[in-house]
Amino acid sequence: MAKVIAIANQKGGVGKTTTAINMAASLAVLEYKTLLVDADPQANSTTGNGFDLKNIQLSLYDCMVNETPAEQVILETETPNLHLVPSHLDLVGAEIELINHPNREHVMRKSLDGVAANYDFIIIDCSPSLGLITVNALTAADSVVIPVQCEYFALEGLGKLLNTIKIVQTRINSKLRIEGILMTMYDGRLRLSNQVVEEIKNHFGDLVFNTILHRNTRLGEAPSFGMPALLYDAESTGAVNYLNLAKEILQKNNMTKIKNEDKMIEETEQ
Repeated sequence: MAKVIAIANQKGGVGKTTTAINMAASLAVLEYKTLLVDADPQANSTTGNGFDLKNIQLSLYDCMVNETPAEQVILETETPNLHLVPSHLDLVGAEIELINHPNREHVMRKSLDGVAANYDFIIIDCSPSLGLITVNALTAADSVVIPVQCEYFALEGLGKLLNTIKIVQTRINSKLRIEGILMTMYDGRLRLSNQVVEEIKNHFGDLVFNTILHRNTRLGEAPSFGMPALLYDAESTGAVNYLNLAKEILQKNNMTKIKNEDKMIEETEQ
């Protein structure tokens, strides 16, 4: 059964979609079957994987509003082992259409339950809001990754998100936990970046990932070519950072698996 991780922060511009795309791609490259769910009406995770929204016939909207089975919506990406549930602008109206739906917070989870057995990971890219779609994502998730930008207003809105997570834990999804707080857009040349990282680590301790995402031009360029950084430039700082993040998540969850006989021999010799 897949481990479901939501990427959430209602503050825009923190690297949430970049994290969703590249974390999912990194897990897939490490040979874990991964499904990326684009739960943001802006559909950047969809276009960032090379899909033209004009050609999207079915999307997450159809799963949630029309009860279309998820397997009919899933698309294969150019990245091996990575599949996508695309988004569409129609998703904007889903919150209104679901307002009177019984168990409206559980619609996404019910949809993903049908395909969860086919994947090791399901990564959900949430919209930059705390509306019903994001609550659905948190209800469907086992854990949440919170990207936080290394800037002056880093903690702005974080308290509100943590409060929403606590409400979801208390009322809807008691198993939900924080996978980690991820520092993004780090620039080691700036004293401010270092101060923010230190402040966040002092405040949240072990909840903060060891991996820090550096500012990287290639990381910003990759979406315009419709591919994750690993496919665009595997040796770029951004690609390496996200690969390290994926490995850290695997280690935290005791999910690291031996990929070949050489590694097996190495571990035996040790």
